[in-house]
Amino acid sequence: MSFLLKDILRMEVAPALGCTEPVAIALAAAAAASLLPPGDIASIEVWVDPNVYKNGLAVCIPGTPGLAGLDTAAALGALGGDPALRLEALEPITPAVVDQALRLKARGLVQVHMLDQTGLHVRAVVRQGADEAEAVITGTHDNIVSLSLGGRPVTDSPLLREAGPGDKGGLAELEAWLRGLSLADLLDLARTADQEDLEFVEQSVRVNMLLAEYGLLHGPGLGVGKAMERLVRQKLMAKDMILAARMLASAAADARMSGVKMAAMSSAGSGNHGLTAVLPIWAVKDYVDCSHRTVLEAVCLSHLVTGYVKAHTGRLSALCGCSVAAGSGAAAGVTYLLGGGVAHMAGAMKNLIQDLAGVICDGAKLGCAMKLATAAGGAVQAALFSLQGVVVGQDDGIIGATLEKTTENLGALSTQGMVETDRTILRILTEKRLKVE
Repeated sequence: MSFLLKDILRMEVAPALGCTEPVAIALAAAAAASLLPPGDIASIEVWVDPNVYKNGLAVCIPGTPGLAGLDTAAALGALGGDPALRLEALEPITPAVVDQALRLKARGLVQVHMLDQTGLHVRAVVRQGADEAEAVITGTHDNIVSLSLGGRPVTDSPLLREAGPGDKGGLAELEAWLRGLSLADLLDLARTADQEDLEFVEQSVRVNMLLAEYGLLHGPGLGVGKAMERLVRQKLMAKDMILAARMLASAAADARMSGVKMAAMSSAGSGNHGLTAVLPIWAVKDYVDCSHRTVLEAVCLSHLVTGYVKAHTGRLSALCGCSVAAGSGAAAGVTYLLGGGVAHMAGAMKNLIQDLAGVICDGAKLGCAMKLATAAGGAVQAALFSLQGVVVGQDDGIIGATLEKTTENLGALSTQGMVETDRTILRILTEKRLKVE
C-alpha cells in the first residue's frame, strides 16, 4: 500500500486548539456528553494512558484564566465542548462554562484514572441521572473509535471515524509505510506538491505564525521569544538566522502553552511539533534568495520527515518529539531551503539527532518554549554544519551508517530504552501534584 502526499498531509497536519493531550480528553468527554439528553451532568470519569496523563497535568487550557489539569479538560469538554470540531473542540468554551466546570470539580464529580498500558488511549464516561454515555479515543488524539449509550454501542454517529485515512488502522498503515521509505523518497514526495497541497502547507505557516506574532507582541507564558527580541534590541544578542528561528518557535510556544485561545497547526499529532517543523524554515527564508514554492516545499518536507521519525519513535514517549522528530524535519527543510541535496539533509538530521537525542519529555508546560527554542536553533545549526561538511559519523553514539539506521536506533531508544525513564518522569510529576493538592 502507498500514500499520496495529499493523504499524508491531511492525516498528519491539522489545526489544534490547545495542547493535544488535554484536548483529546475534552473531545472524548464532549463526544460522550453529546449522546445524552439536555440536563445536568451527574459525574464524569476518565481513563488515560500514562503519556496522555503526563502531558495533560500542567499545560494551560485555552478559553480559561490559566487553568490546567486533566479533570478540568474533561469537565470543560463535557459541559461546553463541540466534538464535531475534533482537536478544536474547546472553541465554544465561555466563562460561564468554565464556572460550571470548576463547580463540578469542587464537588468531586470529575475523576481521572491512569491506565497501565502503552499507546494513546482515552476513555470518558459521562453520567446524567440513570443515563451513562461513553467515548473511546485510541491511536491518534481525535480518533474516536467507539461510542455507547446505556451500555449499547452507537454505530451511526458522524463522530466515529470512517475506515481509511485518519483512523487507527489508517495511521498504523501509514507509519509502517513511512518506516520503509528513504529520505530521497520523502523529498520526491514533497516535490509532487500541487497547488492545493501548497495552499494547505501555507495555511500551516499562517496559523503558526499568528501564534508566534502574538507571543512576540505580548510575551505570554515564560515570554522566552519576547525576551530574545528584547535582548536583541539591547544589543546583548545578535539576530541571525539561528536566533530568528529560535525567537519564532519559542514565542509561538509561549502563546500556546499559556492557553492563548488560538489554534496551532499540528504535525504528527502535536501542536508543538507543528511549530518546530514550520517556523524555523519560515525564519530562515528571510536570509536566503529562494522562490516561494521552494519555501513551501521545504515546509512540506519538514512535515513528512517529522512523521517519518515519529513513525519510529512512537506518538508519545519519554523523548522530546519536538527536539528529535520535528527538529529533524526542520533540519531537513532548512537544508533544502539552503540548496542542499539529500546527503546534506541526511547529515543535518544526523547532527540534530546526535545533539538532541537526550532531551526528555517531562510533560507539556510553559517551559516547552525553551525546548522549542533549542530545537529550532539546533535544526538551523545542524543544517549549516552539514552544508559545511561537518557531519557526525557512524562511530558516534547511536548514529548509524545511514540516516535510516540512525532513525531506527532512535526509535529503539525511544520505545525500548526510555521506558523506565518515562515511569520515573511520571512518578516525579505525580508526586509533585500530590504535594500541591
